[in-house]
This record gives sequence, structure tokens and C-alpha cells, in this order.
Amino acid sequence: MHWNPQEYWDAVLRQDGDAIRAYFHPDAWVNWHNTNEHFTLEEFIRANCEYPGDWDGQVEKILSVGSQVITVTHVFSRDGKLSFHVVSFLRVTDGRIRSIEEYWGDDGLPPQWRQEKGLGVPIPPCQEGAAQ
Repeated sequence: MHWNPQEYWDAVLRQDGDAIRAYFHPDAWVNWHNTNEHFTLEEFIRANCEYPGDWDGQVEKILSVGSQVITVTHVFSRDGKLSFHVVSFLRVTDGRIRSIEEYWGDDGLPPQWRQEKGLGVPIPPCQEGAAQ
């Protein structure tokens, strides 16, 4: 299989266990640091595919550094009730994922204390072709 991070994320968002499995070495593992969870490949597939609801998303950034691919992905429920940004550090060998270190963050408003202090402004939408 040719490694393609966009196609991998498409399989994850479709919650297609067989397609997801094809991207991994059989002994791969995944860590979700925000919730202190370590998964085998099969546990990761179950956690992803049995999560309730229908999902969509968009890969916003892909960086490759040696055998590591870093993705930033906006994942959201199709009903619009949930939204997350995910930063994934994928170690790829022989065209397959060996491990993932992943960080999921809930999207939402800044905390009230920062709003009250007038700190920060909304991030402007990226313009096509603009450097990020």
C-alpha cells in the first residue's frame, strides 16, 4: 500500500475498520494523551469505529519529517454538535503506520476570564495560497 495521510484520514472519518487496518503494521499502537489511553491496533479501530454518530472532517496541515508524518485535522460530527482539532504524530515505516501519538482538543469559546480581559481575537480564516 502507498502511504497517503489524506486517504488514511478519509478512512478514519468514514469509520471503515478494514480500510483503517490496511494502513497499519499489525503490531502498531496508538496513544491518546489527553485521556491517558494506550491502544493496540484492534482497540484503536474499535474506539474509532464504535464511536457514536456520523463524522466528517478536513485535514488542515500535513508535515513530513523523516519517518514521521504530522497531521492537523478538524474532525466534527455531521449533526454539528461536536467539533475537535486533532494533532497526530504518525511514525511510518515500510509504507505503514507503526505508531501514533495523538492529541484531541475540543473546539469551543475561549474561557470566560480571557474574554473578560479582552485577550486575543478570533483566528482569521486562511486565504488560499497564503503561507501558514
